[in-house]
This record gives sequence, C-alpha cells and structure tokens, in this order.
Amino acid sequence: MKEVRALVLTGFGLNCDMETAYAFELAGATARRVHINALVDRKVDLDDFHILAFGGGFSWGDDHGAGVVQALKLKNHLGDKLLSFVEKGRLVIGICNGFQTLVNLGLLPGLDNDYRARTVALTWNDCGNFRDQWVTLKGNEESPCVFTKGMTSADMPVRHGEGKFVTDKELLERLIANNQVVFRYADENNEPARGKFPLNPNGSMDDIAGICDPTGRIFGLMPHPEAYNHVTNHPDWARQKEALKREGKSLDTGLTPGMRIFRNGVDYMAATL
Repeated sequence: MKEVRALVLTGFGLNCDMETAYAFELAGATARRVHINALVDRKVDLDDFHILAFGGGFSWGDDHGAGVVQALKLKNHLGDKLLSFVEKGRLVIGICNGFQTLVNLGLLPGLDNDYRARTVALTWNDCGNFRDQWVTLKGNEESPCVFTKGMTSADMPVRHGEGKFVTDKELLERLIANNQVVFRYADENNEPARGKFPLNPNGSMDDIAGICDPTGRIFGLMPHPEAYNHVTNHPDWARQKEALKREGKSLDTGLTPGMRIFRNGVDYMAATL
C-alpha cells in the first residue's frame, strides 16, 4: 500500500492529538502532529499530506465559542490552502472541537460547492452541562462519507459542552435528502433517539451526531472515534467478555468502530494515490 500521510493539528488547547495520531498509525497511515503555527508560518506544507485531522480539545479555551478562534486563524492565514486541499480530493476529518471548527470555517456542510459559508452551528447542550458519556450511533448506509463506509451502528464516547447541531429547516431537509447526515444518536436497538436525553446528549436537531460534505470526503462528528481504538476502551468490555464466555464464544478483538473510521479513510486515500 502506498504511504498515506495524515496531518494532525495540535497547539492552543487541542488535547486529543496524541490519540488521533496513534489511531491513524494503527490504521496504516504515517501520522504527524503539527502545531497550527507551523502551518501558518509555512514551516510545514499542507500539500505534503493526504488527510487533515482537526482533533478534539478546547482550542483557545472556547472563549469566543467552540472552534471560533481556530477557524478564524486558519481562514485568515490558510483559507486558500484549505480550499486547494479539498479541491485536490484530499480527506478532512473534524472530531468534536474539530467538527465545531469545520462548521465555523464553512468546510461543512459544503452545499452547492460552497466551502466558505457558515450555514450550520454547534451550540450549547440543552442540558446546560458538559457531557462525558458513551453514546450509540446509527449510521446512514446511503451516506457518501468515505470514513463510515459499511458502518450501520457504533458506540463511541462524547465529551463536550457545545455539541447541539442546529440549522434552519430548509437546510436540514437538504442535508437529509443529500444523505449528508452520517451519524444520528440512537438507542440500544439502533433506532434514532428522537431527542430523548441522554441518548441524545445535547439536543441536536434530528439527533445529528455527524455530517459530511456532498463528496463524502469532509467529515465532522462530535463523538471521539480515536478514544475507541481498542476493545478494552469500551466501558462494557469485561461484561461482554464474560457473557460471551458463558456462551462458548470469545470477544471480538478486531477493528473497533472507532478504528474502522480511520481505516476507511486511510484505505480510501491509498486507493486514490
């Protein structure tokens, strides 16, 4: 397989870069953690990479809203570079704070090939609190998202205070019609949460946990796939292991849903090089 190079942003309050880079390495990519200033100062060239990851954390302390300052800094200094990266067919993933940054940049949802306009938002959780919990996600099999190919259900952790997805009714209908809604919060039967708390931890419209652009190459989600890189990350793994043992079965130690996202992205990019 040809070398796939992933750039994972770090600096100014981002705190999931180590885990994200590790997940990309496990998925077969060569990952490099790069400080935002190194890109701004052109010490590192974005064009040398195939995947750009906006990871989780609290960039600039979320002082002016989650992902706002990061988006402004990158748009002002690297706006054309980012657009060129997308036009070349490269991949972009935004996780939690990264998702918030992508919508503030306008890279999502990318309707009508417009990657500048801010048309959706991620705002304060309805519960009024920071949520740190595991959620079940229902995958959209019709979505063009390359990161979630073949994924119909997934468990992942969330940890955010501003994860409520909001937009106007007309745009929401377009996202649904375009199958750009990739993940929805769901119950244990993989049915949409229908806004029920804590299945839907933030009150997102239509239970939206993640969306992609029309090409499927830009993906943003609030849950943290990098935090589920091994079966033992799951809070119920020991219980599941014992239950399966009593049935004469063993725990599946293959790719977790979190790792499947990274592997799908790396495999897609490798096939296009």
